[in-house]
Amino acid sequence: MARPEMKPVFEERMKRLLTDKDDFAKYNSIIHIKPLNYIRCNPLKISCDELFKRLSERWNVIQPFPKYPEIMLVEQELFPGDLGNAIEHLLGYYYIQEVCSMMSVIALEPKPGEKVFDICASPGSKTTQIAACMQNTGTIIANDVKLDRLKILAANLERCGVMNSISIRNDGVGLCSRLAEKGFKFDKILLDAPCSGEGTLRSSAKTFLMWNEKVVHKLSREQKKLIANALGCLKVGGVLVYSTCTHSPEENESVVNFALKNFPVSLEKFELPLKCRPGVTSWDGEEYSSEVVKCCRIYPQDNDSEGFFVAKIKLLEEVK
Repeated sequence: MARPEMKPVFEERMKRLLTDKDDFAKYNSIIHIKPLNYIRCNPLKISCDELFKRLSERWNVIQPFPKYPEIMLVEQELFPGDLGNAIEHLLGYYYIQEVCSMMSVIALEPKPGEKVFDICASPGSKTTQIAACMQNTGTIIANDVKLDRLKILAANLERCGVMNSISIRNDGVGLCSRLAEKGFKFDKILLDAPCSGEGTLRSSAKTFLMWNEKVVHKLSREQKKLIANALGCLKVGGVLVYSTCTHSPEENESVVNFALKNFPVSLEKFELPLKCRPGVTSWDGEEYSSEVVKCCRIYPQDNDSEGFFVAKIKLLEEVK
């Protein structure tokens, strides 16, 4: 089978983001290699030490980040279905999750007893991670707009023993607006926004074919509507983490810059266990706030991972 290639427009855009030729060459090489076998221990059902011990009897497993023992990497070739069909997975002891996907919840830092809103929750990787951080206390509102995706979310929440979540099906913009009108406020909000998926080329070759610049601009407009309405149901002093699995500035820094310009918010610094590059401050003639350098750009060639973007936003005053 022929190797999928980047569309010319996408390649040109990535070369503008990765201006060093060697850097771009490394990126262009790694996006054709399947991603590593990362999993995340679910401490609601088993301790990290016990899961590591059990899995080490079967596979070569490491915990690459001492501060985050729940993140585990299976360092060997696996047959299709090995991770998903393992009894430990079926029992909800671990979640199969690419390491980049774990970063937005690490940045969010949900605490026991808090009210947390996961606006675009399915399939539940981040919702289950939030519940684990909260030790199944407090309340998580887990929303998704499509019924088939909500069913997957519900199945994963049940498998992982999540007891503190309420799953609902709503349009994110409309739901945020209604919650704000009723004065329902959250301590933390995760907006893992629908995006063009440029960071998922390693696991989804169809992204090479489906990528479309018009879709990027359309999604950017929708993401700005989502973040504008989401901030309306955040407590003063609360935190919203905005994340995507794409590289396009229109869907990342442009959205964050929109929030900085139109709402009483600040960008917070945060640390992740992966290598982060700062946000870009200009793109296609649009200048962004210098604050966007606090955003985190995760590139596949830096971490042997997929691509991701994370921003941590704090609300300073009531949104009117």
